[in-house]
Amino acid sequence: MQPTPQASGLRAARVPAQGQGAAPSHPRDVLLGAQAQTGSLPVCDHYSGVEARMRKSLQLQAEMTQEFGTCVFDVTLDCEDGAPVGLEADHARLVARLAVGAAPGARVAARVHAVDHPAFANDVATIAGEAGHRLSHVMVPKVESVDDVLAAERALEKASAAPVPIHVLIESPAAVHRAFEIAAHPRVQSLSFGLMDFVSAHGGAIPAHGMTSTGQFSHPLVVRAKLEIAAACHAHGKVPSHCVVTEFADTVAMQGAASRAARELGYTRMWSIHPAQIRPILQAFAPQQDDIEVASKIIAAAEDSDWAPISFEGTLHDRASYRFYWQVLERAHRTGRTLPLAVRHWFGASASVPL
Repeated sequence: MQPTPQASGLRAARVPAQGQGAAPSHPRDVLLGAQAQTGSLPVCDHYSGVEARMRKSLQLQAEMTQEFGTCVFDVTLDCEDGAPVGLEADHARLVARLAVGAAPGARVAARVHAVDHPAFANDVATIAGEAGHRLSHVMVPKVESVDDVLAAERALEKASAAPVPIHVLIESPAAVHRAFEIAAHPRVQSLSFGLMDFVSAHGGAIPAHGMTSTGQFSHPLVVRAKLEIAAACHAHGKVPSHCVVTEFADTVAMQGAASRAARELGYTRMWSIHPAQIRPILQAFAPQQDDIEVASKIIAAAEDSDWAPISFEGTLHDRASYRFYWQVLERAHRTGRTLPLAVRHWFGASASVPL
């Protein structure tokens, strides 16, 4: 951020756009550009694969959307771990029916089998073919390289005209090595870290403790993998999604892991495998109310000055810091926090719903 003569605190004069058409006016367009297309996802991705739990997850999503005024978590219907062996085709049809029948505005996704699994092609053909228009994304597990992403892309294009985003699960040391290349693919919207498969891929070199809520934040190889994935996502404007916490009955462990993922490792999204984990994830990834207040004042002043540099409480701010504070507000909205009146018009009526 470089000081300029306009940073004296005087507001820049508004100059109407002429000739070339009006410039973008929404902060998302002005400040984020291409990242606006990939960076705004709910902070929680909730997984379920058993029919009764999938139905309950979709119902809970509808209830919490009504509570918060915005969809605060995705529901991903799971084929990889949810489909009974030998009944993969039946399970794919069930997932497609549930996706089609989800409430209007629901964010519902599907995790299909890995691209080298015999059920992969049918998963995509059935689910994307019947419900592609309802899917927020398709999660592809065990991706090892961009070739796997390309295979998934071809299958999706064959099955559905809908441009379904691809989410990728990174689960091996080789995939971590290629994380930047995978994240660069334009169809990829998010990378997730598969903790347990990653640990298992090391043949006992990482102890079982590395899969726990504490060990996954202390073992150097696990932490390095998480940081590589987060860095790859941020380099390409994609969303890094943190792995599960298997101690689903331990709320303290869940809250602690979610907080560390958000504040120490740069993750902006996290998996849930039990309904009790959803609210702790929302709490951990939500900005503090004081931070929301400061961000709203800075963004309101920036908007009033047509995004030219300003002085706020003796500190220079320009588009570099505006981008940061706008992202604070977007994250607050995605986690159901109350937004101040000065910026609420950017988000609609739902911006006034408290967490």
